[in-house]
Amino acid sequence: MKKRNKKKLLTPTLVSAISALLIMIGGYLVSYNYVQSKKVYAYDYVSTEFFAEKDEEGTPVVIKKEKEKEEEKPEYIQEDDPVISNEYIGYLIIPKINLTKGFVDRRSSENDVEKNIYIVDGATYPDVEKGNFIIAAHSGPGWQAFFNDLYQLTTGDQIYVTYKGKKYTYQLTNIYKQEKTGKIAIYRNYEKSTLTLITCTNHDLTSQTVYISELINVEDE
Repeated sequence: MKKRNKKKLLTPTLVSAISALLIMIGGYLVSYNYVQSKKVYAYDYVSTEFFAEKDEEGTPVVIKKEKEKEEEKPEYIQEDDPVISNEYIGYLIIPKINLTKGFVDRRSSENDVEKNIYIVDGATYPDVEKGNFIIAAHSGPGWQAFFNDLYQLTTGDQIYVTYKGKKYTYQLTNIYKQEKTGKIAIYRNYEKSTLTLITCTNHDLTSQTVYISELINVEDE
């Protein structure tokens, strides 16, 4: 006589357990996505090219590392772009340290830390909503040390940028140091338009200091 194959039925207890597990997994995914959407503080990495060496008299000198040859970046230069001018397109103004310094188009050959304050690759201009305008400059000896007095700034200080007929007012919210490794992590609020200033730390040849400011006002010049 042939044996009948008995169909295995799921017990109510097993069904309840599976349902509970599926509900837990669904709840976790929903809550994870919500938390991620609310997490506004994050970080970017930008390459830096500063390092220190000493001159013949043993005085520390901050200089720019020689760049290796790189391919042109087509995302910055398009066929229909006009000829890039070397004239200033805006100004960085920090009243507390009596600094007023112009900046050029980031594609200009004058956008160089040995010549001007330098708009870092990957930075956005001030008129980009929730963007990050990133500027680096030398500190230390030498005429290129435009950021030599940044160490005097404290949180709450105001910094201004003029660009395309607008005056952007930023308030300094965070200052922190990082070891010189060739890259710097920029911690900022991604829900805010920000200004980031980077320079070598005063009297410290092993680190760089990052100054994060958030946009608080925009007005016509």
